[in-house]
Amino acid sequence: MPLPVITIAQMREWENSTWAAGQTETEVIRRVGECVARQALELTRPSDLVLILAGKGHNGEDARAAREGLASRRVEMLEINDPTAQFGRLEELLALQPALLIDGLFGIGINRSLGPEWTSFIERINSAHLHVLAVDVPSGLDADTGHPQGAAIKASTTLTVGAPKVGLLQEVAWPFVGRLTVAEDVGLVSCPCKSELQWAVPQDFNDFPPPRSVGTHKGSYGHLVIVAGSQGYHGAAVLAARAAQRAQPGLITLYTMENSYTPVASQLQAVMVSPWHAKTDLQKWASAVLVGPGLAAADVPEQLKSFVRDIWLTSPLPVIADASALDWLPPRAVAGGATRVITPHPGEAARLLGTTPQRIQSNRWQALRALSAHYGNAWVALKGHQTLVGRGANGLSYVNPSGNPNLAQGGSGDVLAGYLAGWLAQPAVNSNPLTALRYSVWQHGATADALQRTRPNWVVEDLIDQIGNQRLTAGAETAKS
Repeated sequence: MPLPVITIAQMREWENSTWAAGQTETEVIRRVGECVARQALELTRPSDLVLILAGKGHNGEDARAAREGLASRRVEMLEINDPTAQFGRLEELLALQPALLIDGLFGIGINRSLGPEWTSFIERINSAHLHVLAVDVPSGLDADTGHPQGAAIKASTTLTVGAPKVGLLQEVAWPFVGRLTVAEDVGLVSCPCKSELQWAVPQDFNDFPPPRSVGTHKGSYGHLVIVAGSQGYHGAAVLAARAAQRAQPGLITLYTMENSYTPVASQLQAVMVSPWHAKTDLQKWASAVLVGPGLAAADVPEQLKSFVRDIWLTSPLPVIADASALDWLPPRAVAGGATRVITPHPGEAARLLGTTPQRIQSNRWQALRALSAHYGNAWVALKGHQTLVGRGANGLSYVNPSGNPNLAQGGSGDVLAGYLAGWLAQPAVNSNPLTALRYSVWQHGATADALQRTRPNWVVEDLIDQIGNQRLTAGAETAKS
């Protein structure tokens, strides 16, 4: 089950329900410490030096509890009550250049701006440019708003307890949070809190994709039609088609502009390739249509743009619009509630809504809802850090935890569009588009994470080669005890 994204008040309510049920704070702290230690072991090597900074509150107790699980590492711990008096000792420990610093100074209870002595202490830590693991929340960060309280630790990884806090997902918090992970199973009772914003976990996809029957054939798994590629942008069509193959629909036909037919067709084998003509009936045998990748050339004909508008409004098939095709969509409801999907990045989303990328990023959740409403309750995958998936004004939206900054390279979006279209073309899948979308986004990011661990200079072609191979525990953003 996905985790609710919660406020500080909801976290306090959850803790109080746990204590009322008979669980002890001591046991929860012990289990949080185990999760912190396990995360620290993943981030370091045997005999590395780990520096633990522990404050006087519960956050400090969580950090102290991690020490027992770090027997294979060299550990130094600095318990801090007076930052001014202990500044010199901090300097001595930083001079040892620890491989990891565990931040347990302040938790979610901080409710005022830090004084100058704490500001100087935190700024000195940040200036050391160490790999930092923050416990629950980077010290000094408001977990509701995401704003620093005068100063905040800049963590590389934040291991938050129980469920993500809403402030940690704000754009203003990203430089401090780093990669957000969740210590999910720490002895708390089932979360009593509700949220319309949900944090995805890999176990959400335990029943996806559905198993294939032994008596089936390629006709059982749909026929994806892709309209993509123009002169100078033919590579996007190839990337989308190859990624779609990884979802294993029964058949794929790619229609491309006539002047890009040769370079596209020469790079594909199992995918059928044809030049696009205005009279071609693309829907006659299709079970889903993807339009947009690589259709950025100035000579893309108006007839194609009209075709996109027509199928968006009238086709009973799932239609996925990406890249240039987003600009051709009519902002109206579609016939019969057919599945419609758009996959904008923040810049495209801003253009579609007549605003700026900065405003999109400042409230991605509301931007997703506005996009969905603008295009007739379409499903939206708002790409970027922590890609959002959802639709409508009142439904749940899902934050994807997988992925890393190295997805920011040309062609990455074409891969995602092709891969998710390959799933939505399959009759056994397209009745549940939300799961297919969320799974595709998670696999896309988890594949990038797996590549980053083994091959830091990976390219988009490597992403296509590996997408779909990630097990449901690979790239997981949860820490189990």
